Amino acid sequence: MQATVSRYDAGTRSGAVLTDQGVELPFSAEELTSTSLRSLRIGQRVRLETTGSGAGLAITAVYFITMP
Repeated sequence: MQATVSRYDAGTRSGAVLTDQGVELPFSAEELTSTSLRSLRIGQRVRLETTGSGAGLAITAVYFITMP
């Protein structure tokens, strides 16, 4: 799934993304720990790994989108 960073706090490394379906999903520093991300910026496009569905949809990892 892809999304756009809508909020990010560099101090806590937490924030939220807005999915392409218009759903805002929060994330914490934990979802960034297993990735190579060091920081994010508002408006940045990211790829998400998620679990669950509907109201139970949650982010498990956030990655940069790499262009071929």
